Amino acid sequence: MAGDPSLDFQQRMIRDAATALHAITVSIGRRLGIYQQLAGQGHLSVDELVRRTGTTERYLREWLHAQVSAGYLEHDPVADTYLLPDAHAPVLTDEDSPAFGAGFFPVLQHLYATEDRLVDAFQHGDGVAWHAHNPAFDSALARFFLPSYRANIVRNWLPALDGVVDTLASGGTVADIGCGEGYSTLLMAEAFPRATFHGFDYSAEPIARAKAMADERGLSGRVQFDTAMADSDTGRRYDLVTFFNCLHDMGDPVAAARQVRDSLAPGGTWMLVEPNASADLDANRHPAGRLFMSLSVVMCLPAAAAQQGPYALGNHAGEDVLEDIARQAGFTHWRRAAETPFSAVYEIRP
Repeated sequence: MAGDPSLDFQQRMIRDAATALHAITVSIGRRLGIYQQLAGQGHLSVDELVRRTGTTERYLREWLHAQVSAGYLEHDPVADTYLLPDAHAPVLTDEDSPAFGAGFFPVLQHLYATEDRLVDAFQHGDGVAWHAHNPAFDSALARFFLPSYRANIVRNWLPALDGVVDTLASGGTVADIGCGEGYSTLLMAEAFPRATFHGFDYSAEPIARAKAMADERGLSGRVQFDTAMADSDTGRRYDLVTFFNCLHDMGDPVAAARQVRDSLAPGGTWMLVEPNASADLDANRHPAGRLFMSLSVVMCLPAAAAQQGPYALGNHAGEDVLEDIARQAGFTHWRRAAETPFSAVYEIRP
């Protein structure tokens, strides 16, 4: 019945379900290189795409239909050819582009696999630790963040901090906490060849991959990676300590912040990068906000809860809560130094 609120909401649910299902086709298209074969090639027939991708005609045609239905591809019904618009290509194929967005879809496979654990967590209040995920989850998540880090860490975020670029250019020391596979650490190391870098993560598997990448890039002489908890005393002092999208995943962020304060050299800076989400629920009614809210339920909150600490923030506790954590840890200077639609960057000093 036209104008029935229940039916209107049903249509919204159908759109959400369609988006969830389409995500699988995007991941398949990425893994098989279909988008890459379409990029910059103009209109292509199914037969040409079969030759280029090594896929079977029946499955490929069905996949193409799904892409047209979702608005990812265009179809010429007369010639029966398919086009990946130029504006869509970097979002789907170019991992070096700040517009790249397809990196998130492999993450979904691993998150859906935790549903039973999440149901149990809802009932008993425990969590789902990072190491409970498939090891490939770390890689998928790291590649999701990588385009933003490439576009912003060296070019925008570090220059927004008072005096930090000069310090690193002349040979400063940096600790990158929660570094995962080390992409953020290595980006900074490549940009500042006189500085030394130390990446830490509590999980051994991503640290092993970070070490391998440092060796491959010839950076192992001044870039070190080790397993450690965020509140562990490394016995060293740093000019810059960085946290990229990880403080909210910690069960005791105050203890981690205190360790940052204790590890800073005189005049040192803590750069905290967190999701640019609001504590005001109504302020998150936009695409990025929807992404943050759902991620918080299925990934961020469970990771913190699994540590059984005093906090389980989720990813949208808000700037006031983050600042309070820093001040509890003994910091007195707090400044929002930069932001993107997805990230807020804070400059914090004792």
